[in-house]
Amino acid sequence: MPYVAPLKDMLFVLNELADLQAIATLPGCEEATSDTVEAVLEENARFCSEVVAPLNREGDRHPSTWQDGQVHTTPGFKQAFKSYAEAGWQGVQHPSQFGGQGLPKLVATPCMEMLNAANLSFALCPLLTDGAIEALMTAGSDAQKAQFLPQFIAGNWTGTMNLTEPQAGSDLALVRTKAVPQGDGTYRISGTKIFITYGEHDMAENIVHLVLARTPDAPEGVKGISLFLVPKYLVNEDGSVGERNDVTCVSIEHKLGIKASPTAVLQFGDKGGAIGTLVGEENRGLETMFVMMNAARFAVGIQGIGLAERAYQKAVRYAKERVQSRDLEGSSTALTIIHQPDVRRMLMSMKAQIEAARALAYVAAAYVDIAHHHADATVREKHQALYEYLVPIIKGWSTEMAIDVASTGVQIHGGMGFIEETGAAQYYRDARILTIYEGTTAIQANDLVGRKTVRDKGVVVRALIAEVRRMQTMLNAQEALQPIAVQLGSAAAALEQVVDYVVANVQDHIKIVFAGSVPYLKLAGIVFGGWQLARAALRAQAMLASGADDADFLQAKIWTARYFAEHQLSQASGIASAIVQGGASVMALDEAQF
Repeated sequence: MPYVAPLKDMLFVLNELADLQAIATLPGCEEATSDTVEAVLEENARFCSEVVAPLNREGDRHPSTWQDGQVHTTPGFKQAFKSYAEAGWQGVQHPSQFGGQGLPKLVATPCMEMLNAANLSFALCPLLTDGAIEALMTAGSDAQKAQFLPQFIAGNWTGTMNLTEPQAGSDLALVRTKAVPQGDGTYRISGTKIFITYGEHDMAENIVHLVLARTPDAPEGVKGISLFLVPKYLVNEDGSVGERNDVTCVSIEHKLGIKASPTAVLQFGDKGGAIGTLVGEENRGLETMFVMMNAARFAVGIQGIGLAERAYQKAVRYAKERVQSRDLEGSSTALTIIHQPDVRRMLMSMKAQIEAARALAYVAAAYVDIAHHHADATVREKHQALYEYLVPIIKGWSTEMAIDVASTGVQIHGGMGFIEETGAAQYYRDARILTIYEGTTAIQANDLVGRKTVRDKGVVVRALIAEVRRMQTMLNAQEALQPIAVQLGSAAAALEQVVDYVVANVQDHIKIVFAGSVPYLKLAGIVFGGWQLARAALRAQAMLASGADDADFLQAKIWTARYFAEHQLSQASGIASAIVQGGASVMALDEAQF
C-alpha cells in the first residue's frame, strides 16, 4: 500500500507544540520560516512516498546479497540513494559550510520519520552517516572535517559505527581490536567487528568506518578505547578515492527483519593492518562515540515512530475495507470492521501512542536547537540536560511502542495479518530489531536511572514533572478537558513517587532499583507523552474556540488525548507500584530456581 506522510499532524506538532516560530528566531536558524519548512516537508513526503516507499516490500522479498566480499543491495536501492543524495536530503540538518542546508534538527526530524516510515532498511544507511557527521563535528580535526564532511553530506560516501565484536556485545570494556601507531599520524587497525549496518554495500563510492580500538599501551576497560576513521578506500591528498584499504566484509547476516539492510561482519587487518586516523585523543574514543550513539539512539526512536505510523496506516485502510460481522445494535447488514468497538479500541491505541511519541520526540528536537543556538549559556545548558534526559525514553519507549503497534496491526488484519503477502507481518518483523540495536531497552533504562536520574538526584526529571503539573492546572480550567487533567495529575504523582524511590534507594538496594529500570522508562514515556497530548488538546480547544478551520482534525486531537489519558496514563499508578513494591520479587530466586 502507498505511504502517505501525516503532514497535517507533523506541522501541528512543529508549530503548536515545538514552537517552530521561536526556533526560527535563534541565531543560525533564521531560514526555518513556516513557508520554507512546509515546502521542505511536502517535497520530502513526495520523495519518500514516490521513490523510497515502493522499494520497501521489494527489499523484504529480495534482500541484499553477499558474494566474495561484495554486497549487492536490493534492486532499486542504489538509484534511490543516488536520488536521495542529489536532492540534498543527507544534509538537511548539517552545516552549510560543508554543503548542508543548515536547518534545525526540529525540521530534520519529520524528514527522518518519513524516510523510516517509507523504508526502514533504506533509511538505516543515512542514519549511520548522520551519526558519523555528528562525531566528526564534535571531535574531528580540521583536516578530517574538510576531507570527510562534504563527502558525507553530499552522499558520495557513507559512514558506519563499529563497536561490537564477537566477544564484546554491549560490554565495550571487552573490545580487542588493535590500533598500532605508525609514526606518521596513521594507525594499523586489526580485528573483527560484527553487526555493522551497511558495513559493505554498492550505493556509494566509499564507506568510512568509525572504529573503536585499543592502542598497544592503552589501559584496560573502557578508559583505554580510542576512535579511528578507517575508510574502505584510502583517500588521496587531493580528496579522491585511492587504493583499497585492508578491510573486508566476510559475510552478512540473515535476519528476521530489515532484510534489505546489509548487516556485515568486517575483518580489519588480514594483510598487515587497515590504515586509520585517530579521531580526537587517544583513550577517549568512547566519549566521541557516545555523541554518535546519542544521535543514533534518537534516530532509532524516530524509526519506531515512523514504522508504527506505516503499520497504523495499513491497519486503518484494511479496517475500512474489510467487510465482516454485523452491527452490535442489531442491523443485519454486514459492515466493515472499523465499526466494531474492539477494532476501534485497537486503532485508537495505535493512533494515540504514535502521536504521543511523535510529539515528545519533536519537542526534544527543539530542545537540541535551543541548546545549540540560544544566546544565553544558562538556557543552552538547561535544554541540553532536558534533551539528554529524554533520549533514552525516546529510544526505548518509542521502539517498544512500535512493536506493540505493529503487533496490533497484524491483529486487526486477523488471519490475513499472519500471511506474508498482506505486508502487515513485515512491519512486525522489522520493528523487532528497534528495541535491540543502539542499546537494548534495558541499556536505555539503566542510563535513565544511573546517568539521568541518580547523578543529579532527579533535578531534571522533577523540572519536567513540574511542567506536567502546570499543564494539569491549565487543563482544569477547561471543563471539557478535566478528565485528561485528572489522569495527568495522577500519573505525574506516580512518576514523582518513583523518582523519589530511585534516588533514595539506589545506594543501598541497587539491584532492586535497577530491576525496575525498564518499567520506570515506560512510565516516564507514558507521562511525558501524555503531557504532550494534553498540550495538543489544550491548543486544539483554543483553536476551535477561535473558529479555526479543520474542526474534525482539532476535535480528533482532543479525543486522542483523552483516550491516551484514560487508557495509558491510567496505568501509571500500577507501574509505579510494580517498581516501588515489586523489585524484591524480581531478584528473589536463585539461579537454580529458574
